[in-house]
Amino acid sequence: MNDKKFASQADLEAKKVSFDKLSDHAYAYTAEGDPNTGIVIGDDAVMVIDTQATPVMAQDVIRHIRTVSDKPIRYVVLSHYHAVRVLGASGYAAEHVIASRDTYDLIVERGEADMKSEIERFPRLFQAVESVPGLTWPTLVFEKRLTLWIGKLEVEIMQIGRGHTKGDTVVWLPQERILFSGDLVEYQTTPYTGDAYLTDWPATLDAIAALKPAKLVPGRGASLQNEAQVAAGLDGTRAFITEMFAAVKAGATSGKDLRTVYKETYAALKPRFGNWVIFDHCLPFDVTRAYDEATKYRDPRIWTAQRDKEMWESLEG
Repeated sequence: MNDKKFASQADLEAKKVSFDKLSDHAYAYTAEGDPNTGIVIGDDAVMVIDTQATPVMAQDVIRHIRTVSDKPIRYVVLSHYHAVRVLGASGYAAEHVIASRDTYDLIVERGEADMKSEIERFPRLFQAVESVPGLTWPTLVFEKRLTLWIGKLEVEIMQIGRGHTKGDTVVWLPQERILFSGDLVEYQTTPYTGDAYLTDWPATLDAIAALKPAKLVPGRGASLQNEAQVAAGLDGTRAFITEMFAAVKAGATSGKDLRTVYKETYAALKPRFGNWVIFDHCLPFDVTRAYDEATKYRDPRIWTAQRDKEMWESLEG
């Protein structure tokens, strides 16, 4: 495994964008496992959920929006704090950038480190990185739940549990039972768990399932257009998280070191999940966080560009 290039530095191939209509009010901008953007079109305004990684990349989302609506883009919602999700926000010139209190706190605590870390991990995903003006700061911070009405369309912005990060936020259209999940749900794409609460994540997936979404836009992967596809997305995400964490916990409990646990977990998961997008990129970060949570770190440690490289060398070198 020591010929692997760091993170996604070998991933240079452009992906094909899909712009799927879920209803008259909801669209999904997806790209073969790259980070997704959700779009909500109300009576008098547009909401964008997750921004793409740079303002230049945001322009492509706007081009797609303009094929279906000329309403102003008033709202940007951050499903969590990660750079690939938030650094394109300035490109929309929205009046309101909305995030949970926990997401705001993470930006304060580790936004700068995360920005440097992610830019090095994903060079292709930060097209025209020089167009990023700096960190994205929310202008509207909510606790647990915020209900917006965009004309007659009800939009619920909710924190329903920790998983991918402690700040995870979903956007729910109750009239149409459409959910934008951020990275709490992935579809045939490897969950990144470097900032995760792995013990909590399955219960958060239960809370999503309890809403009974008819359609769901995951953080990565194709939009899920019916209840069977939604169930497949939830089940696949749950299977990866629980199997990965269980394997790591078993190794940690028996006193094995992180490198050994990583090699064994990789071998155990590769047959089922190895063809999922970014499997080789995510797994070192995932196992490292799982080992931390299984041993002595309840809360995720900050990833810096330096820590990324040292971890990769220790597990893959």
